[in-house]
Amino acid sequence: MELLKQILSYEPVRLTLESLLKLGLAVLLSGIIGFEREHSHRPAGFRTHILVAVGSALIMMSAVYAAKEYDMARIDITRMSASVVSGIGFLGAGTILREGFTVKGLTTAASLWAVSCVGTAVGIGFYEGAIVATVVIYITLNSLKKIIVNGNTGKVIYIEAKHLAREVPDIARIIKQAGATIHSIEILDDEERAILKKNKDTSTIKALIFPKTEHSIDEIIALLKADDNILDVYVD
Repeated sequence: MELLKQILSYEPVRLTLESLLKLGLAVLLSGIIGFEREHSHRPAGFRTHILVAVGSALIMMSAVYAAKEYDMARIDITRMSASVVSGIGFLGAGTILREGFTVKGLTTAASLWAVSCVGTAVGIGFYEGAIVATVVIYITLNSLKKIIVNGNTGKVIYIEAKHLAREVPDIARIIKQAGATIHSIEILDDEERAILKKNKDTSTIKALIFPKTEHSIDEIIALLKADDNILDVYVD
């Protein structure tokens, strides 16, 4: 026990263990948010969010280390964290896409910014705030999305098609012609398709749309089913 205390009191060992703790926590917390974005097939997913949080945590840890190691009176550790918060905007801008009059990726850009703040909190040792913020961010991205969709009469439709590359543009065109607004279109992976018990030789497309009227969803389904390459259409 005495030997262990001596080892832990050795500065390089203590700093190494502290770095492992902080960076590991940054990976865990940002990975939770990144997994949600990856699962939603967003431009910035699991790895991107982890890298942002680890980088933010490391910058904050470096600032704290420099302040202790050199002269705290001459070093403002908040300046480095401020550069992270402002600099992440360039990365977030890369996730924002514009399609006609629709702008997509704003939520992912915001989640990257929020994850950088979580990493900064971990880096300075504010673990409680980082953990609570992660929970709030995840709930906002996952649960609140469902509430918003239900409140705006959004409909999730699943479309099973033969030729994926050819069908996605046609599906978007049919939905828009019926006067509905497309929130998102994503292609389900094998794991998600297995849950739905779908044929392995086909592809399943999940679309979140906002119909113009209650009856227009029936029109959209009828138009989609009229396509020979579409095998099945159903509303969740």
